[in-house]
Amino acid sequence: MGMGTRHSQEKQEDIWMADGELARSPGHPFCQRLNELLDSDKFDMFVEGRCRKLYAARMGRPSLVPGIYFRALLMG
Repeated sequence: MGMGTRHSQEKQEDIWMADGELARSPGHPFCQRLNELLDSDKFDMFVEGRCRKLYAARMGRPSLVPGIYFRALLMG
C-alpha cells in the first residue's frame, strides 16, 4: 500500500507537554550531596574555564554546560 491521503482528514493529537505537568522525583541523597560538594568548590566555574579554549570561535559554547556534562560522566 502506498502513502495515500486516506487519513488526511484525521487531526494528529498535540505531542507537546509543558514540563510543569511532568512528575518530579525528590532526588537522591548521593546526587544532592555531590552537587553540594561540587558547588562549594566552584566546580562549574573551573570546568568552564578549562573547556573554554576548546570552544569553536564561530559556534560558541556547546549546548550542554560542561559542569552538567562532567556530572553525567561521574554518575555514568
